[in-house]
Amino acid sequence: MADPRMGEVQPFREPPAFNAPGAVLALLAAIVGIHLLIEWLPSEAQRDVLFLFALFPLRYAGGVEGLPGGLAADFLTPITYTFLHGGWTHLIVNSVWLLAFGAPIARRFGAARFFVFYFICGAAGALLHVAIYPASPIPVVGASAAISGLMGGAARFVFLGDGPLGALGGQGIGGAPRRRAGILASLTDKRTLIFVGVWIGLNWLFGATALSGALGVTAQVAWEAHLGGFLAGLLLFGLFDPIRYSASGGPGNVDYGEWLGKDREE
Repeated sequence: MADPRMGEVQPFREPPAFNAPGAVLALLAAIVGIHLLIEWLPSEAQRDVLFLFALFPLRYAGGVEGLPGGLAADFLTPITYTFLHGGWTHLIVNSVWLLAFGAPIARRFGAARFFVFYFICGAAGALLHVAIYPASPIPVVGASAAISGLMGGAARFVFLGDGPLGALGGQGIGGAPRRRAGILASLTDKRTLIFVGVWIGLNWLFGATALSGALGVTAQVAWEAHLGGFLAGLLLFGLFDPIRYSASGGPGNVDYGEWLGKDREE
């Protein structure tokens, strides 16, 4: 009798060189498409787009007139500003980080959770920036705060034993299924703390010191918005994470039989 395990051998297929989740690619296409559209507009129309969709902290200082959009813009600009960028360099840098950190978040969350998480982080960054500069007339644009939220969320699970960077200085979990990324476990992991500390330090150096000017960065870096997005992603990740503890108490989105690696039939 033939061994049922000796079936037809499937031909080896090279993994795709570019396999970012569809949600990330769709978001990236929207950001690039909007930037291209704005580039084609005449200069006056570009200015109108900036006044209508960029984040102006001055908009939230009571009694301010002159900014278009009214109440709708008050609510929507903490989201719409994430689609605007100050130039191609700004856009390309953000696109690279979006692909790098958006992919693992989108794979873990799924498309719907990914989009909600992304825009909440962007809005959190906007709110912190407005709180620190409540009457600033300087517009804020870019997806950096939202992408910083993806970085903060990724810090919650990439260093787990089965995470993408779980082998870096850790002992792993012996091949166990995916684990829920608890905030206490994350913030007591030295690799996570190092990542958070380095991230905050670099953003402060480039945003609050003369280092950015020395490197040729002429635009003001809204590092406070980055920080707001990052902290939102780090702290709110668990509300969106679909991975839960199993009924047996073990980690992973599995029941007791799957945890043991067996097929159980009741």
